[in-house]
Amino acid sequence: MSSSISRALAGKLRRGAAAAAGVPALRRPPPLLPSPAPSLSPWPSRFSTSSPAAAASSAAAAAADGSSSQARGKEDGSRWSRWLLFVPGAIAFGLGTWQVFRRQDKINMLEYRQRRLDMEPMELKDVSPSNKDLQSLEFRRVFGKGVFYDKRSIFVGPRSRSISGVTENGYYLITPLMPISDDPESVKFPVLVNRGWVPRSWRDKFLETLDDAGKPKDASETSVQKSEEKSWWKPWSKKPKNVEEHVATVASVEVLGVIRGSEKPSIFVPANDPASSQWFYVDTAAIAHASGLPADTLYTEDINENVNPSNPYPVPKEVNTLIRSSVMPQDHLNYTLTWYSLSAAVTFMAFKRLRQKKSRR
Repeated sequence: MSSSISRALAGKLRRGAAAAAGVPALRRPPPLLPSPAPSLSPWPSRFSTSSPAAAASSAAAAAADGSSSQARGKEDGSRWSRWLLFVPGAIAFGLGTWQVFRRQDKINMLEYRQRRLDMEPMELKDVSPSNKDLQSLEFRRVFGKGVFYDKRSIFVGPRSRSISGVTENGYYLITPLMPISDDPESVKFPVLVNRGWVPRSWRDKFLETLDDAGKPKDASETSVQKSEEKSWWKPWSKKPKNVEEHVATVASVEVLGVIRGSEKPSIFVPANDPASSQWFYVDTAAIAHASGLPADTLYTEDINENVNPSNPYPVPKEVNTLIRSSVMPQDHLNYTLTWYSLSAAVTFMAFKRLRQKKSRR
């Protein structure tokens, strides 16, 4: 015991003397700890302990991967949003280009009608539905002679007409023009004639007259009965005995018109109801069937301007209305300028928006 105490005192004295002399004391190196044996398992155990540095590095790598994937997602989203800014401008540009083609088509259509109307008129007695295509005859002027079968007249409407700045509702009067027997200048086949526009009050009086008298005032029904009985669509009918006497009392009419086809109604126009005699648009085949005529009967619109002042109705159509349209070429030009201007404005706003985003970055 005394020897160990003396050795400890001697060591302290030596360290004190060394410190006083400025000589650093020698320190005993720390004992070496045995390193852990490497794990033989290829998969890390969930209960194994790892160094804090490795855990920190793996966490930093995962965070870096997450941030990079988020950055790529934001970049892809911003790229698609840039393209979407130009979609409205592209659509407006396409609509403007479509109006350019529509305008040219409308010009060609109106020029075609004008060329057809400038041709020499054809005689209705030389025109039959079976020898020519109806489309090749449309917008050709024709003239003929016959008698109106008023009892089979049909009113199509309502159709409005502006008179001296006042708009009034009315109807189109369509009456079959029947051939006259033993008259070489008469039409050979029945023809549907749109005689023109009549006001509602005139239509009501016309219908009342037919109901009260039971026949037209001009006795044209007698001639029609006779022409029907020897017409081509009823060859089995017998000829009446006093045909020549009735023909002498018939008041024939001369018609100057333009061959037309059926109207194309819009989605807002109701369907025709022949059972109740309600006609909202011109359907030549249906009107001919309702009048007891063949389905391929010619349909003409009267354009005769020689109207009797004492009997102003029906009012025939004007020739200028046949070379007009609800949307004229000038309207298509205005639509084109509107769509192109809108396209330019929307595209400029898109570029301006992208520049603002770049300046913020």
